[in-house]
Amino acid sequence: MQIYLFTTTYFCKKIFAMKAAVLASAEQWNALTNNTAGIQWVKATLPFSFAEYKNADAFFILQTVDAIDYSQTARPVFLNSVTATLKEMNTPVNVLRINGWNTFLQRQLWEVAGAMTDEGKSVIQKINRNFVTTADEPGLIAARIIAMIINEAFFALGDKVSDMDAIDTAMKLGTNYPYGPFEWSAKIGLPHIYELLKKLSTTDKRYLPAPALEKEIYLTPQ
Repeated sequence: MQIYLFTTTYFCKKIFAMKAAVLASAEQWNALTNNTAGIQWVKATLPFSFAEYKNADAFFILQTVDAIDYSQTARPVFLNSVTATLKEMNTPVNVLRINGWNTFLQRQLWEVAGAMTDEGKSVIQKINRNFVTTADEPGLIAARIIAMIINEAFFALGDKVSDMDAIDTAMKLGTNYPYGPFEWSAKIGLPHIYELLKKLSTTDKRYLPAPALEKEIYLTPQ
């Protein structure tokens, strides 16, 4: 009898497992899907179309897509869009912004911008994450702050306060950050930081990229 009940529960879980289609790099895929038993993950490919994954209960679009037809689905769509806002992209209400930068997806607490419905909350819960809703603004919260920290580190570098390794070490030991600012910018991708700073600086000059950061961008192969 105990075996029968266990088997029934097992098959019910298999039948009603959430199916999620994910368009992501290998690193993003691993960060998202790790420790999420019971989810049927499906790797989406380019060119992407929601119509190809009609049975999906949710979508995670973590890579850049040139053109996307959101009218093909009413399911929750979690979009990696740190800089561009939902308003700018004119997305429907089922689209939500998250921070899909490297080192952010694996976090237990996600920032989510958009109309969080019960269906969206359920998806977050099933992938073992918590969330906090944020305003639909460039950078959300954490990325905006971290971009500013990295920018300040480049100002210090440009002023010859110290070198990259010493600044990274000082920040990790002095503030208990998981990474130093230069190490973090390398993991995220300095072009992402630069793009966000440029966007923020159009309305607030405090975010103007440091000359040393701009120099690094021009020297880095795109």
